[in-house]
Amino acid sequence: MENKNKDNKKQNQINIELNEEVGSGTYANLAVITHSASEFVLDFVRIMPGLPKAKVQSRIILTPEHAKRLLHALQDNISKFESVHGPIKNISPKGGTSMPMNFGGPTAQA
Repeated sequence: MENKNKDNKKQNQINIELNEEVGSGTYANLAVITHSASEFVLDFVRIMPGLPKAKVQSRIILTPEHAKRLLHALQDNISKFESVHGPIKNISPKGGTSMPMNFGGPTAQA
């Protein structure tokens, strides 16, 4: 029976390729999430202090089912992270979604 389980595991494996450009990652410090009846759209944005404009760095489109799987995967990973490193500080005031535009530093002046 052990060989059958190994064969099933081999059939369920997916070979995922990660090229160098994607593997280096893209930094984003804001996510904007919208949805319709059939999809969730996650826009990852990089906002910089002193700049009035921010650019979407990446857009991910998910089905509602995959969005929920992502939610559970993030919750699981955050729990694991916090069990090792302690609670992650919530920077949003009173559980809101706003982000301080000055990043806690001095306001830029020209």
